Amino acid sequence: MGKGDKKTKRGKIYRGTFGRKRPRVKKKPSIETQLDISNKIVVK
Repeated sequence: MGKGDKKTKRGKIYRGTFGRKRPRVKKKPSIETQLDISNKIVVK
């Protein structure tokens, strides 16, 4: 159980892969884009 273990979080980080133990982090939309969207709705 360490860097060479494909099934552990440390092994996933070492190999640079993703899976159940190390899911991809989804990017949240920035505040600026949220404000732009709300402004467009108000203008209409």
